Amino acid sequence: MRPFSNSALLDLWERGSGLHPLDQGLLALGWALPGAPGPGPADWPLGRRNKLLLDLHSSFFGPTLEGWSACGVCGEKMEFAIDGRTLAGDAAAETNSDVAVHFKGQSFRLPSSRDLAEAARQTDTVAAVLCLIRRCNSGPQSGTEWKAADVEEIGERMAQADPLAEIRLSLKCPACGQQSTETIEIAGFLWSKIEAQAKRMIWEVHTLAAAYGWSEQQILSMSPARRSRYLEMVHT
Repeated sequence: MRPFSNSALLDLWERGSGLHPLDQGLLALGWALPGAPGPGPADWPLGRRNKLLLDLHSSFFGPTLEGWSACGVCGEKMEFAIDGRTLAGDAAAETNSDVAVHFKGQSFRLPSSRDLAEAARQTDTVAAVLCLIRRCNSGPQSGTEWKAADVEEIGERMAQADPLAEIRLSLKCPACGQQSTETIEIAGFLWSKIEAQAKRMIWEVHTLAAAYGWSEQQILSMSPARRSRYLEMVHT
C-alpha cells in the first residue's frame, strides 16, 4: 500500500469532501493501491473491498474502530471498540470475484460497490434489494418473480459466500439491557480518520504559518514530533 504523506492526505480529503461514503472509500483505495491489476475497487466483491479498507485503516490509523450508537428503547449511549485486524482475520484473505451463489437453477455473482450505488438510488428498501438481485443475476431473468423468502435465501447465501460484505455488531444497552444489532460501515470509519487528521493538519499549518511565516510545504514536510514542539512554543 502506498503510504499517506501529509500533503497527499490533504489532497485526498479535499477531493473526497462531499462525496457519498461509498465513493470516499473507493477514492481512498484507488489512491492507496494505484495501478492494481484486474477490475478496479468499484467492481470488487464487498468483502474484498471491506478487507482492504480495514487493512488501510490499520496501517495508517491503527486497528481500533471506535464508535457509539443510541439505544432504541431508552436512548442511552452505547460505545464500542473493535479490532479491525480481528474482523479481517475472521474472513478469507480475499474474496474471489468469480465466486457465485446458486439458487433455483440461477447463478448470482457477489455484489460490488457499483451495485450498491445503483441500489441506493431506489425509492425504498424492497426496491433496493430487488435491484441488487437483478444486477447480480448472471442468468436469464425474463418473467422471474422473486418472493420474499427467495430474496432472504439469496441474501443469506451471499452473506455466507462473502462474510465481510456486511459487518454487524451486537450491542447491549448498559442502562436497560436491550440487545440490538448495528451495521459497521468501514468506509465511514476510515474517512472520519482521514477528515480528522486533515483538519488538524490545516489548523497546524495555519498556526505555524501565522507564527513563523513558513509555507505549507515547509510545515507539512516536518515530522509530527517537530511540528508538535513548535506548536507548544507558540502556545507558551
